[in-house]
Amino acid sequence: MSAPPVAPVLSLRGVTKVFDGKPAVADVSLDAGPGEIFGLLGPNGAGKTTLLRMVMDILRPDAGAIDLFGRPLDAAAKDRIGYLPEERGLYQRVRVQEILRYLAELKGLSAAEARTRVDRYLHRVELHEVRHRKVRDLSKGMQQKVQLVATLLTEPDLMILDEPFSGLDPVNRLLALELMQERVRAGSTLVLSTHIMEQAEALCARVLLLHHGHAILAGNVRELRESRSEGAVILAGTGDPATVPGAAQVTPIEGPGEPRVKVRLQPGVAPDRFLADFLAAGGRVTHFERALPSLNEIFIAAVRASGNGDSAGGVAAGTSASAAARAVPGGES
Repeated sequence: MSAPPVAPVLSLRGVTKVFDGKPAVADVSLDAGPGEIFGLLGPNGAGKTTLLRMVMDILRPDAGAIDLFGRPLDAAAKDRIGYLPEERGLYQRVRVQEILRYLAELKGLSAAEARTRVDRYLHRVELHEVRHRKVRDLSKGMQQKVQLVATLLTEPDLMILDEPFSGLDPVNRLLALELMQERVRAGSTLVLSTHIMEQAEALCARVLLLHHGHAILAGNVRELRESRSEGAVILAGTGDPATVPGAAQVTPIEGPGEPRVKVRLQPGVAPDRFLADFLAAGGRVTHFERALPSLNEIFIAAVRASGNGDSAGGVAAGTSASAAARAVPGGES
């Protein structure tokens, strides 16, 4: 017996927003399930922020429907969301702990609980010592951490984060990620909006890629990469892979570290079969993996295939972008 469908936390169906006769978002659909990190991707100007503002009811869609927690968007649902906008909005002349307590109480926390959580989160992000300073006196990275704390204080069921790592150094990016993943492990949903494909590839199970407001690609990240594999492997070690049956072309890979080669396989040759033959021929392997395209490479190819941005272009395996984005992990797609 199959598992019952998992109800989406966030559901968009055919959402469209037009400005001055030009669609900023055009007929976009997606579902994000509980405990999921869902990536909303695309270059600057793709329509990501407009889409998120409609989810937050800052903008109203011209067409389509948005459901949160299984019902149409309302005030109660919005109180369960933590939203980090791309354009930061902290009051610059207010002290750090005061603005955080104020925002926590606006979301329904008692004054006592707000004080407790503010203290706890400021300790977590190593800003407790500057809690009495005004926001304007903090560095850009510190302000970004304060903004992130403001988003997570209420421990929301849905986190919508628009470029959350902007302005953070590598150490603080890792700290921010730990805080986000804690909420996801607790069952919260994270919608991550970014134009940095490497971040999404590392963090997200599923993604929706926007270009000129159109959904041009959607689905499981691993499946998207595997479906676009060119039938090649990456190999490091000793021996000559070119002499092994099944090798069509061997190309050195430039870069630091141990020398590696990319081996394009002949049609019908499986990577594990090639590896077995290479080892049988006396080769030794220190690194072996399938050569899968990066999410960035896939997106560039999808943009080119989409021509003028038609949402049909570049979608995986004959599945529409909207349908792929609606497949909720654990449910029936």
